[in-house]
Amino acid sequence: MSSPPVTSPSASLLAPYPPAALRHAAGPGASGAGARLACFHCGLPVTDTEPLAAELDGSRRVFCCGGCQALAQTLHAAGFAHLYGDEARFARPIDDDARREAEPIWAAYDTPELRSQFVRPLDGGRAEITLAPENIRCAACAWLIEQHLSRQPGVESAVANVATRRVVVRWRDGAQTVAGLLAALAGIGYMAWPFEVSRTDQQDRRARRGLLMRMAVAMLGMMQVMMYAWPIYTHEATIDPGQLQLMRWASFALTLPVVFYAASPIFAGAWRSLRQRHMGMDVPVAIGIGAGFAASALATVRGVGEVYFDSVTMFVAFLLLARYLELRVRQASRSGAEMLARQLPATCERLAATGAAGERVPVARLHAGDLIRVKAGEIVPADGAVVAGASELDESMLTGESRPVRRAAGETVLAGSFNTASPLELRITRVGAGTRLAEIVAVLDRALAEKPRLATLADRVAGWFVATLLVLAALTGLVWGVWIDPSRALLVTIAVLVVSCPCALSLATPAALAAAGAALSRRGVLLTRGHALETLARVTDVVLDKTGTLTEGRFAVAAVEPLADADQAQCLALAAAMERGGEHPIARALVAAAQGSAGMPLQVSGMRNVPGQGLEAIVDGRRLRLGRADFVAALRPDSGQAPDTGRSDADHPGATVVWLGAPAGPLARFVLADVERAQTPQLLARLRELGVRCHLVSGDHADAVHWWASHFGIACVAGAVTPEGKRDYVARLQQGGAVVLAVGDGINDAPVLAQAQVSIAIGSGAPLAQAGADAVLTHGGVGEIATALAVSRQTRRVVRQNLGWAFFYNVVAIPLAATGLVTAWMAGIGMSLSSLLVVANAWRLLRAGKPQHKGV
Repeated sequence: MSSPPVTSPSASLLAPYPPAALRHAAGPGASGAGARLACFHCGLPVTDTEPLAAELDGSRRVFCCGGCQALAQTLHAAGFAHLYGDEARFARPIDDDARREAEPIWAAYDTPELRSQFVRPLDGGRAEITLAPENIRCAACAWLIEQHLSRQPGVESAVANVATRRVVVRWRDGAQTVAGLLAALAGIGYMAWPFEVSRTDQQDRRARRGLLMRMAVAMLGMMQVMMYAWPIYTHEATIDPGQLQLMRWASFALTLPVVFYAASPIFAGAWRSLRQRHMGMDVPVAIGIGAGFAASALATVRGVGEVYFDSVTMFVAFLLLARYLELRVRQASRSGAEMLARQLPATCERLAATGAAGERVPVARLHAGDLIRVKAGEIVPADGAVVAGASELDESMLTGESRPVRRAAGETVLAGSFNTASPLELRITRVGAGTRLAEIVAVLDRALAEKPRLATLADRVAGWFVATLLVLAALTGLVWGVWIDPSRALLVTIAVLVVSCPCALSLATPAALAAAGAALSRRGVLLTRGHALETLARVTDVVLDKTGTLTEGRFAVAAVEPLADADQAQCLALAAAMERGGEHPIARALVAAAQGSAGMPLQVSGMRNVPGQGLEAIVDGRRLRLGRADFVAALRPDSGQAPDTGRSDADHPGATVVWLGAPAGPLARFVLADVERAQTPQLLARLRELGVRCHLVSGDHADAVHWWASHFGIACVAGAVTPEGKRDYVARLQQGGAVVLAVGDGINDAPVLAQAQVSIAIGSGAPLAQAGADAVLTHGGVGEIATALAVSRQTRRVVRQNLGWAFFYNVVAIPLAATGLVTAWMAGIGMSLSSLLVVANAWRLLRAGKPQHKGV
């Protein structure tokens, strides 16, 4: 399917980026009659002999008209000067090479397989897609994208969101293609790709929006009803009876939407519980709301008796607020299958034969036996064997190995691996559900299904509490109706139901969990499952991954050993000059280590990359090699053997040694190794203070894992462990009665995160690992893991205090109401005060987070 031509924008900010010669002519150096000038703002030619000009950023800029001049000056004054820079200029098309490389990928998105995944059909022959453009920086970028896309053939609307960096486009399906939309954005400088809006995301948004609307109605109703209730409570005797009745009817009208709209999920949940013969917490809540509203409505219609509309609306508003906070933190979890789809690329380059030109096709079309090419910087789409080429692949998300692994002809590569160095040609062996990545996801799903759902303390007592409440209310009505005063039987029964309305009980746990969740989220710990805090409070053992958890999961220069006349700084400068601009982890480590070295930039020429061996180049006139020991030694003609390479393993098992040499001999030896996170010692020290046992379980080399365990002072250690082995390790601990917290960051950690009673994923790691975790640490400050344990124990204390107060209140208040000593309006005030006390105690947890030095 061919793409429609990209239309040329009008003479405005949408104008094409002018050639470099024209841009330079517009600067202060422009002179001569033959110089061609271009408007600095829109890029159109400037033909006036005396054009408009202005000083911007210290340079003279010319403009075609006063409008362009005024808008450019306004943008500079508002801090948007970067929009005129080379990297982010308005309407600068992507270069031709990048466009030619991207066009086959764009065309693949119009295949039926990918259209069904990314394009949403609408009525009337229309379609909608969500695009994710790169380099959206501000509202001006969004305006530019909206204006340009809206002018494309068939496009009905384009809405760009700066906050989410997403663009939603609607068009007439027959008049436009996905490739045409992507090409149009590329024409103004924005490389974009389709973004898949999952069904789960849509359901989450609907749930948030619905609950937020209900909470807003309840809050508004509560405030309005309190405006009428306050004068009645304070000056009822002085208010005219007609005015008093009018205020009651107004309160009744304001309470109707709160009960029948805002509280409708509560009644629906109670009805489901009753149908399933299970007394959940929604049952007493619904009874309290329904009884209070019914009694108030009856009193309003009859014109006599007490009304409790303020108590009803207040209770619903507080309860919905707590439920909304719970919903927001709960929606962070995602299914393993959905995250798998996001981990793999949508398209790949399929080859007809080895070395042949490729065709960009959807990954869904791949079959076992197909030949594909995976370029550097791409993700392997399926399991396969290397047919041609050699490269290094980052498999840390799959195996836990911290270093890129070299793969050459005949070796196996796994779906989800990241190709860091050179192109590879692969013969596909397994696709889709048969890949190693899919097997790990299946283990994750099974572990999630087997994980017990721990109920909160309030849920465990809800059944007998509701039964007891109903029995007490019925007995109270019977006793008053038969033996005491039949005229007061209904009011006393309602007073019992209102005073014992389980609002304090139902708020005790969710309010504490919401407050603790908010406190932890401010510290970067996002709770994704409701049971996480309760289980964290009981943790006895913590199973930690090494790569990316206790360590940074990246290379750093651990030692520099000069072997000739040059010192450490000079050797680092030579190595960094050869590696500058490289994307390999070793290159980034060497360049980062040399950033503090002073001196003039070194001249590098004749660069040659030997895959799997190293680099050769002429640096300031000297021929140098950087890489493996034998590769560097071969530069010296009379070299009989490679330098000694055995010291690194003794100094730091698992380290990588890079050699620098010249024809005269080796110049330096660089030892690169993983580095520990800054807060790892603090984390381990606080975990010991909390009385939990630490275990280091990693898929990395056993020698390296034991070295790190000794370095950290961890006695329980296991290395070279597969994802399934990690899960079995945790299962053995659980069989011994341990409550296990698992911490990890890779896809290989997902099964163990799911097997443990509670788990925390490092936010910088794999999305799939986060999907199986009960909490996510959104930054690298692992010390907050110990904070989460301490806060969870404090939360447990607060929940127990709240539950204790709720029961104490009911034990005291119910007998008083049953004997007629507490009237219905007193019961309403008591219910509200009880709820406020519970909420206030729970929200003390917002200040939580200080380390606890004693177990609870």
